[in-house]
Amino acid sequence: MSPIIKIFQPSGILDGIRGSELRQQITFAVENSVDIVLIDLAAVKIMDSSGLGTLLSALRIVKSAEAKLVICSVNDSVKMLFEITKMERIFQIFVDQDEFHRALVQQG
Repeated sequence: MSPIIKIFQPSGILDGIRGSELRQQITFAVENSVDIVLIDLAAVKIMDSSGLGTLLSALRIVKSAEAKLVICSVNDSVKMLFEITKMERIFQIFVDQDEFHRALVQQG
């Protein structure tokens, strides 16, 4: 059986306001039996510490529902934020959605 995947694609600046909206959407998704949450950051130009906090909060929400959260399409500035804060050790990050789907097929 294929896992239920929900893809979120925030855009622009991922800050406290947009992060709160994203967290609410992810909470709703896990309450409705999603197996994997994929956050595609391709359209996110800038992420501040509030945005990073949103991702950590989302990770806790998803894990508590015994689901999985992964991230893809991280640009250089967000990648640098992840590296500085060592968040690349906490999140599973894929280059893009294609790489994520290839990995999923190999696992299944």
